[in-house]
Amino acid sequence: MFILTKISDLVQITPEDFRKPSAEAIEDNINAKYANRVIQRVGLCICMYDLLTASEGLIGHGTGIVNVNVEFRLVVFRPFKGEIILGRISSSSDAGIKIRLDFFDDIFVPSHLLFEGSNFDHNEQVWIWESEGTSYYFDKNESVLFRVEAEEWHDQSPLPPSERGERASRQESSYAIQASMAQSGLGPTEWWTD
Repeated sequence: MFILTKISDLVQITPEDFRKPSAEAIEDNINAKYANRVIQRVGLCICMYDLLTASEGLIGHGTGIVNVNVEFRLVVFRPFKGEIILGRISSSSDAGIKIRLDFFDDIFVPSHLLFEGSNFDHNEQVWIWESEGTSYYFDKNESVLFRVEAEEWHDQSPLPPSERGERASRQESSYAIQASMAQSGLGPTEWWTD
């Protein structure tokens, strides 16, 4: 679910951070720049893991900002295909079920990747799995186990003014996960506790 990724970058330390030890100032700047950000084809950055190298700082002319070339490792959320993860149901629609983790909420289980015999109840806005005459509910906020099936990456680069109107209305998240709950042991955890 989490990986370490090595990154090289230029960190700028402002004069306000000079009172901190160098390693702390570098770490604070890296976390401010990368934490809770998605790097395309890498994943969702959580925090800096460790600092591998740092160059001597060069002071910028007129600004007092110190520029430091650094190499560091980040903790990144990027589950592998087939991984089983525990999450919570955040909402349901006739298209499928949306799941969230404590720090990530772009996980979607399409209706065709639910158990065979699952139907959507429009009145209660909930999916129901009918098995051997018993109804099992996928209730909102219920803990569920799901399997990662695919990743979706969407470029978030700025658009020219001529294209902004059509695409702004359908804004997609930069990183999303498609999941399934169609195997024994998956779905709401209370189903499988006996």
